[in-house]
Amino acid sequence: MTNDARLRILIVGGYGVFGGRLAKLLADDERCLVIIAGRSIEKAESLIAQLGGRAGFIAAKFDRDGDVLHQVKALSPAIIVDASGPFQGYGHDPYRLVRAAIDFGVNYLDLADGSGFVEGIAQFDAASKASGIFVLTGVSSCAVLTAAVVGELAAGMGQVDTITGGIAPSPYAGVGENVVRAVASYAGKDVRLVRGGRPAVASGLTETRRYTIAPPGRLPLNSRLFSLVDVPDLRELPKLWPGLDAIWMGAGPVPEILHRCLIALATGVRFKLIPSLSALAPLFCKVINTIHWDEHRGGMFVSITGRSSAGEPMARSWHLLAEGDDGPLIPSMAVEAVIRKCLAGIRPLPGARSAAGEVSLADYEASFRGRAIFIG
Repeated sequence: MTNDARLRILIVGGYGVFGGRLAKLLADDERCLVIIAGRSIEKAESLIAQLGGRAGFIAAKFDRDGDVLHQVKALSPAIIVDASGPFQGYGHDPYRLVRAAIDFGVNYLDLADGSGFVEGIAQFDAASKASGIFVLTGVSSCAVLTAAVVGELAAGMGQVDTITGGIAPSPYAGVGENVVRAVASYAGKDVRLVRGGRPAVASGLTETRRYTIAPPGRLPLNSRLFSLVDVPDLRELPKLWPGLDAIWMGAGPVPEILHRCLIALATGVRFKLIPSLSALAPLFCKVINTIHWDEHRGGMFVSITGRSSAGEPMARSWHLLAEGDDGPLIPSMAVEAVIRKCLAGIRPLPGARSAAGEVSLADYEASFRGRAIFIG
């Protein structure tokens, strides 16, 4: 235990892609004591050496496959953030860190992008309420930012019928192997979504749509090809907007020639010519992080259709454009927003649930301020 008055935040996978970016976002806040944890204390120390700011930082060794409760007790955090993953591949006991958080009575957040993992968190709702803690999963762009945007777009509408969205990362953003493993795990496999107002399945990555992200008053992002991805939005947003007729979420990586190669391989999995792309994840990761061309810009869009209270058809869309290195910070901003709310005394209610609906667009805009991120 410690008498330090700062908020102790344990980031598991703290020197990884998303954990490291979260540490960077919190580095300016002197009220935070951030524990950068992972299997390699050397990597944790290396990251801390690169971070400036007023927050305190500690390097710690943490193995989420080991005795997590003992490790959590030793570090005594107020909030645990699981930024490791891939959440689709956590094995036979994917919620061991969640259970440790509940047993120790410490609040928990994660950046899970696995729809099944996020959906399964509800089993811990009663236990987390009994412990008086919040357990929020999927605290990232998908589905937190998407839900915040749909909530803004749907204002004044009587019914939301369809939701379509996509993320277009900069080719220079840097992608961790865990992210690539997650995508490879469902490429060409069944993805659960809603179509025709009913539960349905589609083939991961093989369905495509083209879209141009163009916030008003800004040079549009080059037209992107988006492929269907298995993200929590597909299962969580229909719960927030009952009566939804259809939902579709995609990713639009570049260069497009590599994206099309990935689509072709996913199609091979779909027709059972290839068992899975998981074994190729390390190769994909190396290629993605080696071959760069196209604009050093990224973006996101969310489009909805629906009806007014009088039954008139309506359509609205929201566009985000991020220049340079600011875009890659966005997936970690939902966790940052929740932590800053806690520091301000605005704590999420106890219980275990998806974080969709927990962060508003105004909360995001506070993080966008001062960065080359433009919305409209």
